[in-house]
Amino acid sequence: MKIAANLSLLFTELPLVERIVAAAAAGFDGVEIQFPYEVPALRLKEALEAAGMPLVLINLPAGDLMTGGPGLAGVPQRQAEFDAALQEALTYAAMVRPQCVNVLPGRLADGVEREQALATLAGNLRRAAEAFQLLGIRLLAEAINPLDMPGFLINTPEQLKDLLRAVDHPNFSAQLDFYHMARQGLDLPTAIARLAGNIGHVQFADCPGRGAPGSGALDFQPAMQALRAANYRGWLGAEYLPGAAGTAASLGWLATWRSLTA
Repeated sequence: MKIAANLSLLFTELPLVERIVAAAAAGFDGVEIQFPYEVPALRLKEALEAAGMPLVLINLPAGDLMTGGPGLAGVPQRQAEFDAALQEALTYAAMVRPQCVNVLPGRLADGVEREQALATLAGNLRRAAEAFQLLGIRLLAEAINPLDMPGFLINTPEQLKDLLRAVDHPNFSAQLDFYHMARQGLDLPTAIARLAGNIGHVQFADCPGRGAPGSGALDFQPAMQALRAANYRGWLGAEYLPGAAGTAASLGWLATWRSLTA
């Protein structure tokens, strides 16, 4: 397993393109970016190639999700907006070539029944999985805890598994975030075992606090053992809040993790 820096949360004292070089210098194996679309695709591609860093993951544009709205993927009335977001991501990804694209399921919108939202989400994910398969890029969706994001459609490993069954596409996998599982009090090895064989990407932060490993109470070693038992060979994305001292001061965990993930 290799470790990627999430450049939407790490090295944020630098412009986005410069964070790629900083992540390489710090010893990360690759990078992921939640929403990179502010940077022209060609410029990002050139920066990644110059630094010798693979782009592991980006997110599909999510509309108003990050500012408190329901987002796009599970809202029937926003089908045209989702279609436009999908096209934007396809065009961008064709240039920057991420290994994976994550679609955020979003919140339950006012006036929409949960079953209708989930059916809309599954249909959108199926079409997106098909479209990205043509580019050789895997599609993902993740569960997010309802404490930090109330109303989010997918919270638990069981709900993710139900979504995998509903989408039923070979190019669609689960993204598992350790922090979001722990924030709900869920056991990480159990979550991994329930999704074994269907995990396309893993992200992590400590809990409580969503800080660097070692800043909270989460024991990551059993989770690493469970990933090995599940035959997971993908990436681990460091998606945590580094704190006021900055990213460089938060990286004491990185050398130890190299031995855990070897």
